[in-house]
Amino acid sequence: MLLLLRAVFGVTLLVQGGFYLRGPDPTTGAWFVGLMALAAGVLMLIGFLTPIVGAMVGVGALGIGFSLLPASAPTLFESRTPIVFAVTILLAIIVLGPGAVSIDARIFGRREIIIPSPSSSLRRSSG
Repeated sequence: MLLLLRAVFGVTLLVQGGFYLRGPDPTTGAWFVGLMALAAGVLMLIGFLTPIVGAMVGVGALGIGFSLLPASAPTLFESRTPIVFAVTILLAIIVLGPGAVSIDARIFGRREIIIPSPSSSLRRSSG
C-alpha cells in the first residue's frame, strides 16, 4: 500500500515538474521548482530519503498554495483542495515511512512497530 502511495505521488511530482520545465518562457524560479519536483518525484518513486523528501515537498506545495513560489501554467494543483489532499498523502507517507519495497528499507532496515498488549500495561501500573 505504501508503494502505491509513493508511486502515485512520485508520478504526480514528475508530471508537475515537467509542466514547470515545458511552460512558456520559464523563469529561473520556475526552472528551480521544476527540477526540484523532478528530483523529488524520482526519490519518492525509489523510496530514498522518503521522510525528508516528503517534508520538503509538503513545504513546497504549501508555498505554491500560498503563492510564495511560482506556479506552472498547466498545473495539477489548481486550487487549494488538491494541495490539501497532496499534503495529507505526504503526511501519511512521512509518518508511516517508505515501506518494505524501498531503498530506505534496504539501507536503514524496516521499521517494526510493537504494540504492547493491554494486559502487560495493566500489570505494570498496578504493581
